[in-house]
Amino acid sequence: MAAAPEPGEPAKGKPFKLLGILDVENIPCARDSILYGSLGSVVAGLGHFLLTSRIRRSCDVGVGGFILVTLGCWFHCRYNYAKLRIQERTARDGIKNKILYESTHLDPERKQSPSKNSS
Repeated sequence: MAAAPEPGEPAKGKPFKLLGILDVENIPCARDSILYGSLGSVVAGLGHFLLTSRIRRSCDVGVGGFILVTLGCWFHCRYNYAKLRIQERTARDGIKNKILYESTHLDPERKQSPSKNSS
């Protein structure tokens, strides 16, 4: 028998694809965006139905809520993800330069002693 995967480990089965194109498991921000979008759809559709009692219009509002909330969460999350990647790259380059220039004459932290000869 195969052991069940741990909660932190990825499953070794077939990945879940939404509509056959969006790999929700491996694309950053896709899972959260879809979940928040579905919640926004239920809230918008149900809220509109409770206010107006119009079924068809409430379904339309629910679909619109899904699209707006999903896209809003997607762009917000991807913006933060890109910003984090830029910060990581900057830190990685800084560490690489620190290692490269350490204890050389190009090291910016090395104190430049003035070579004045006072006689």
